[in-house]
Amino acid sequence: MKGVVAAGHPLAAEAGARVLREGGNAIDAAVAAGLMSWVAESPLTGPGAGGFMLVHTSGGESTLFDFFVAAPGKGLPADHRRVELNPLWVEFTAGQRQRFNVGPASCGVYGTALGLAEALARFGTRPLAELAAPAARAARAGVEISPIQGYLLRILEPILRSTAECERWYAPEGRILRAGERIRLPELGDLIERLGGEGPDFMYRGDVGEAVSAWVLDHGGAITRSDLAEYQVVAREPARAAYAGRVVLTNPPPSAGGILIAYALDLLERLGRPRRLVDLVAVMERTNRERTREFTIGLHSEGYLERFLAREALERAAAELRSAGCGPSSGARGELGSTRQLGSTTQLGSTTHIAVIDGEGNAVSMTCSNGSCSGVVVPGTGVHLNNMLGEEDLSPEGVASHRPGRRVPSMMAPTVVLRAGECELALGSAGSNRIRSAILQTILAVIDEGLDAARAVERPRLHCEQGRVDAEPGLPEDELREIEARGFDVVRWPERNLYFGGVQAVGRDPTTGALVGGGDPRRGGAVALA
Repeated sequence: MKGVVAAGHPLAAEAGARVLREGGNAIDAAVAAGLMSWVAESPLTGPGAGGFMLVHTSGGESTLFDFFVAAPGKGLPADHRRVELNPLWVEFTAGQRQRFNVGPASCGVYGTALGLAEALARFGTRPLAELAAPAARAARAGVEISPIQGYLLRILEPILRSTAECERWYAPEGRILRAGERIRLPELGDLIERLGGEGPDFMYRGDVGEAVSAWVLDHGGAITRSDLAEYQVVAREPARAAYAGRVVLTNPPPSAGGILIAYALDLLERLGRPRRLVDLVAVMERTNRERTREFTIGLHSEGYLERFLAREALERAAAELRSAGCGPSSGARGELGSTRQLGSTTQLGSTTHIAVIDGEGNAVSMTCSNGSCSGVVVPGTGVHLNNMLGEEDLSPEGVASHRPGRRVPSMMAPTVVLRAGECELALGSAGSNRIRSAILQTILAVIDEGLDAARAVERPRLHCEQGRVDAEPGLPEDELREIEARGFDVVRWPERNLYFGGVQAVGRDPTTGALVGGGDPRRGGAVALA
C-alpha cells in the first residue's frame, strides 16, 4: 500500500490518495487534499483561512508549520474608522442558538496559501501546479453538496447571506444551496490555478493582496497591505508529551490546544491505568482550570511551553487529583465539578482536518479553519475571509487586543503519535473547544484500548467544560452516574453529533505495518487508500 488519507470530505481524501498512487509523498498528498478541501468544504476553509501542518518524516525530522491567522493593523492610519463586529444568531436546533461575530472587523490576515506552498517546497516532491489542477477543475465544474455540508450551509445561512458578494456564492438563486445540489466557485478555481502556476506571492504582495486590503479597509476592517506583505509562515519545534512509551507531538505555543492535550496526557500518565471515565473527566476539568487569563498572555512569552509542562507542576497537579480519589488506587472520592473557566460550550468549530501516512513512513497532520467564516467575499479574487477576530474564545480581551502581526491563539492541534520513532497515529479534529477532548480520547482509544484508527474515531465521546459533561450514547451508564456523583451535570445526547468534534485519523499497525484510516462520521469524514 502506498498510503492512506483521512479528510473531512471524500473528494479531499481521494485527491490526496490519487497523488500517493502516482508516486507522491505524504506532504504532496496533504497539499492536494488541502486545496480540494477549499472547494469541497467551503466555507470552512479556503485561501482566506489559516492553519497548521505537522510533518514527521521517515528520517525522523518533525516540523510544525504555523500559517494561522495573524492580527491585522500594521501601519493603519490613526484616523481609520473601524466598524464594529456584526453579531448574527445561528440556530443549530430548535431553542439552541449561538451568536457569531462576522463582517470586516472580524477578518484576520490569512496564511493557508503561503503555508501549503512553503511546506511543499521543503518536504514535497511534486510541483504545486500539478497538485492544484484537480481542485481548480472541481471549483469550476462544481461539486455536489453532501448532507453534512448542506446542514452546515443551512445553519450558517445568516452569515452566508449577510453580504451580496457571499450570497452570490451560496444562494445564487435567492435561497441557500441544499444537499444534492452543486456549488460552483469559478473565481476560486481561477485563484487555485494561478496559485499553482505562480505561487502565493500575488495573494500577499501582488494584485489580489492589494484588492483584499483595499476592500476590507474600505468596509471598516483592518487588513493592510503591510499585514499581507510581511506575513510569514513560522516553522516551529512541536510540543512533546510522553504517554505509555510513546512520544506525542503536537502544536506548541502560541497556540493553546496542543499544550493542553500534552498536559492532559502527562497527568494521565502519572495517574496510571486502569482508569474510569470519572478519572478522565477529572483530568479534563483540571486541564480546563489552567486556561486562565495568565495562560492566554503567557502563550506568547519565551519559554512558556517548558514552564507550563514543568515536571514539578505536573506532579503537584497529579497529587491533587490522587488526593481527590482519581486513579486506580483511589480512596474516598470528593466533589470535582464546580469549577468555571474560560471558554464556551456552544462553539460550532468550523474547522477541517487532513491526515496522511505514506508507504515510506512520512506523516502529515494538518488542520485549517476559516472560523465560522466572515461573509466577506472580495469581488473578483476568489477569497472568502475568516472571522477569527470575532471568535470570542480566541479574543477574550476584545477584537483589538491582539498586537498587529501577532498570531491569534487557537485550539487547533494537529498531532502525531510516535512509537519507537515511527508514526503510529496522525490525527486532528474540528470542534473548537472540543478539539482537545476529541483528540485526547482518540489517542487513548488507540493506545489503551488497542483500537485501530477507524474504530477509535467512531468510539463514543464525552466533553467536560464549565462543570458540565456532555456524553454521546454508548458510554457506560454506571460510569456516567459516578461522574454525576462527583458534582458534574451530565447531559446525555440522544445520538452522536458534530458537537463532539470531527476527528480525521490515520494509523499504522506497529506489528503488521498495515495502514488504516478513520474519517469521522460526525462531520462527513472520509478515508481513501492508495
